[in-house]
Amino acid sequence: MIEVQGRRVVIRPPAGARWLVSDLTGWKHDPLELTGPLEVVLPRRAYFEYAFLDGAGQPFADPDNPNRAENPWHDYARAVRLEGAPTLPGYPDVLRGRVERITVGSRRLVVYEPPRPPQVCLLVFDGTAYYRIGKMAQALEQLSPDGLVVPARLVFSEPRRREREYRFDAETERFVIDEILPRVEGAFGAVEKRGLWGASLGGLAALWLALEHPDVFPLAGAQSPALKAVPGGDDAHADPEWLTGRYQVAARLPENIAVQAGLLEWLLAPARRLAAVLADRGALHAYREFPSGHNWYTWRIGLAEGLLDLLGGDLWGA
Repeated sequence: MIEVQGRRVVIRPPAGARWLVSDLTGWKHDPLELTGPLEVVLPRRAYFEYAFLDGAGQPFADPDNPNRAENPWHDYARAVRLEGAPTLPGYPDVLRGRVERITVGSRRLVVYEPPRPPQVCLLVFDGTAYYRIGKMAQALEQLSPDGLVVPARLVFSEPRRREREYRFDAETERFVIDEILPRVEGAFGAVEKRGLWGASLGGLAALWLALEHPDVFPLAGAQSPALKAVPGGDDAHADPEWLTGRYQVAARLPENIAVQAGLLEWLLAPARRLAAVLADRGALHAYREFPSGHNWYTWRIGLAEGLLDLLGGDLWGA
């Protein structure tokens, strides 16, 4: 049972609940043991997702909370919305630009081409989710008519082995630069600038490739980047913040960087430390936080702001 008193949320575990899991715990990574009612103090206007684990470590939903979370990964997640929590953006299904599917090697990519000639191309990691759940093309089009952003091509790319490909992977680096870019630009034409975008491990990959190749990818957008990861590591929760250290000493940084994080996720502190490094180095960047967690709710409400931060017409002289 959930009791909400302003920002204070009291969670009374049902029978059989041994642990609480949420974005604060990295879900099953570091569950909170339940010995009785648990009180959580949330940020103002927060959106909070949670579930329980039984004695065998199996997740289950709160039987007393009918509010399903906006979570495509965990159907057992339930949500608490405080007063004033942001509502998810609504977009029309019909696009003004065109969408094509092309093959690169044995992979299929979805390419969105805007109505006007694009000035920039963003390669989007975890592209299927950003195309279908995030509705990134619709978000871009909503900003475009008033000239808030420059016209952009979006290339939605889906990994095969996500845990490997998005962790400082040389094969992915080669595939992106030597195969995806030539194929896309050969089919659709060159652009003024290129960039990368992703969430979680995809955000890590975007920040890493942009740092490795700032001449190729001067723009980088990362939502809740998995900055606690190292080359060869296998735990995005506990490893040192290797990439942040690289940003601290790199001779050259990407031209513009957008970083976002949720106030209710275990990756909040690493995101803040990266933002501090970017500020100390005088890098052009935008850092934003949202009163939610490591989930598609956060990334959907932050997407338009991130696109403005990278593609804003005021930055491009539009």
